[in-house]
Amino acid sequence: MQIMSKRSGAHVLLALLALPVSGSLYAQPQSSSNSSIVVNGTPLPDPATMVAGPEIKGVIAARHNDRIKVKAADGSSTIIAIGDTTKIKTGGLFNNNRAKLGADSLLNGLPVTVKTLQPPAGQSGVLLANQISFRNGDFKTANMIRNGTDQRFEEQTAATEALRGRMADIDQYNVKSTTNVHFDTGKALLSAEDKAELCNTATSAQAMQNALLLVVGYTDSVGDEDYNQTLSEKRAARVINYLQQVCGWKPYRMLTPTGMAEADPLASNDTAEGKAQNRRVSVNVLVSKSVDGL
Repeated sequence: MQIMSKRSGAHVLLALLALPVSGSLYAQPQSSSNSSIVVNGTPLPDPATMVAGPEIKGVIAARHNDRIKVKAADGSSTIIAIGDTTKIKTGGLFNNNRAKLGADSLLNGLPVTVKTLQPPAGQSGVLLANQISFRNGDFKTANMIRNGTDQRFEEQTAATEALRGRMADIDQYNVKSTTNVHFDTGKALLSAEDKAELCNTATSAQAMQNALLLVVGYTDSVGDEDYNQTLSEKRAARVINYLQQVCGWKPYRMLTPTGMAEADPLASNDTAEGKAQNRRVSVNVLVSKSVDGL
């Protein structure tokens, strides 16, 4: 992989920044509800009409009303309903004296084992949790993470609102710098050089009190439109995650990431060298013109 730094096209940035800042700030909220689980008023099934279902082991990835999403080690996800008859228990590895808990103990990130009921053969419907169990230690860890996250996002919300107050009516930015990191064909992996360059960029931008980052992913012309759109978004997300999780860049100082597929190439896609330049993610350091220099 190669790492290059140059200014990106102004016309692309103007298009990407046309949305108000208050609607485009990027954050990563973690809550007990998740809109990715869609429930359209389907009533819970009657346990008396159901039969024994599969045992599901994994981590609670999302929660919405009376549904949880459990993600297994192989990456598969299962939506499971929780009813009044669901038994929720916890205890140590060698502790048979388990305590009964309420559904509010089912926290995101909690490893669980779920014994389910399912509709009889030939009938469709959601799985119903008959019993959900987990370890005391895992619950304590998930609870600590939730409490720490709540405090962190309270601080983040205050900082975000302060920033929005200064930039509410501003839609023009100065591009202070652009860093491009490049990828192999069809890949979204960062090299050690890429990672170092991203943290260098974050450190430089951190010194600018009003700086925001705009991350845009691109591909070359190989592959169809849908594939390249997904790949460009995946590359942008990989860079976003590294900037925030490793380089320490605050989520509230990140504008909504964008995947541009093969649009706005830096070089011709007719050559291997040109394609290599176009397989990139651009990290743009932006400062609103009205606060630049403050």
